[in-house]
Amino acid sequence: MLKKLLGFDPQTMTLRTEIIAGITTFLTMSYILAVNPSILATTGMDKGAVFTATALASALATLLLAFMAKLPFAQAPSMALNAFFAFTLVQGMGYSWQTAMTAMFVEGVIFILITFLNVREVILNSIPMNLRFAISAGIGMFIAFVGLKNAGIIVPNPATFVMFGPFTPVSVLAMVGILLSGILVLRKVKGALFYSILICTLIGIPLGVTEIPDGFLPVSVPHSMAPTFCRFDFNEFFTLDMAIVIFTLLFMNIFDTVGTLVGLASKTGIMEEDGQIPHVKEAMMSDAIGTTIGSMMGSSTITTYVESASGIAEGGRSGFTSLVTGVLFLLALFFAPLFLLIPSAATTGALVLVGVFMMDSITKVDMDDISEALPAFITMIMMVLTYSIADGMVVGLLCYVLVKSGCGKHKEVSPTMYVLAGLFILKFIFA
Repeated sequence: MLKKLLGFDPQTMTLRTEIIAGITTFLTMSYILAVNPSILATTGMDKGAVFTATALASALATLLLAFMAKLPFAQAPSMALNAFFAFTLVQGMGYSWQTAMTAMFVEGVIFILITFLNVREVILNSIPMNLRFAISAGIGMFIAFVGLKNAGIIVPNPATFVMFGPFTPVSVLAMVGILLSGILVLRKVKGALFYSILICTLIGIPLGVTEIPDGFLPVSVPHSMAPTFCRFDFNEFFTLDMAIVIFTLLFMNIFDTVGTLVGLASKTGIMEEDGQIPHVKEAMMSDAIGTTIGSMMGSSTITTYVESASGIAEGGRSGFTSLVTGVLFLLALFFAPLFLLIPSAATTGALVLVGVFMMDSITKVDMDDISEALPAFITMIMMVLTYSIADGMVVGLLCYVLVKSGCGKHKEVSPTMYVLAGLFILKFIFA
């Protein structure tokens, strides 16, 4: 029954491993429950309602993925797209949050249509194998960078852009987490990353990083979604600017999700020799449905999370892993004060170790052929330097088409890649 519903094979998998993997994934990405409401609240949205919407949308999308795609991935509001929603659409372009949420809703509906018509799958299948390996390694570097930045180990510098940060309780805790995660993994402790997060959360209490508020109670009643539920506004919707906004949202989400799926699939070992990913259409459909329903609740665009790699690193291989993660998002509605105690610094060790695990795919890139090696390198480094999986993919794919065409190897480029390259160029011109 479990194999039919969730892809769980008792001959090669264990429930204990899948459960620990699901918990680890949840803990690693649970920061979204605190961050998403904070970002969207800057637009005037009710923070409590957004928290409930975030937890429910994440649970729904992840559970859909568990049963439809049977893959150990998790979904939640995109960190890139919630920032685009709040700081570009609302604060930058002057739209009300109701109008901006309407754009998210329409994008979700279009997502469902293009997924049903296999447009996203065609895009995924057109990506060359060497770039797929580069995407996986690039995501690993990106995940590690996110962890280091959030912990203050890496900080901005006006002269060099980034530099080594000062020693603070937060950065020290993060460094302890990195070392602890590495040691536990080397000692082959089952659930190493999960235990590292818990131990660091406890260590953070005397350091003042894990903050326990006065009158703390671990259980609370979920906030009502009434202030944000279906608050759409179409008055400013039918304009050229809004059409460009929706195209940008589609563009960002398609390549963010595609890049993440490729990277995670390569880590689970499910990617076939020809690069095909089983159940990829179902994974994309759960993303599209989650985005549509999430916007109705009052949450920004849903995407597959790179933090799913932490659960995969713990041995998660089936939809049972994502089932556990989805259920924990539902429980978070009632135990929000408890889950929100986990500081981001406590997850840094897990993020860095995941980056290490994902770097092994770089050895599969053909480095002897510069027409393959250069686009692969550009893909990886641009993911980190642009702080965007989608932008790294776009620049890397465009580089691939231009280099292959310039050296007389245009026949190695699929027609879909040429179409995408044209769209990328138009995006850079009009964005």
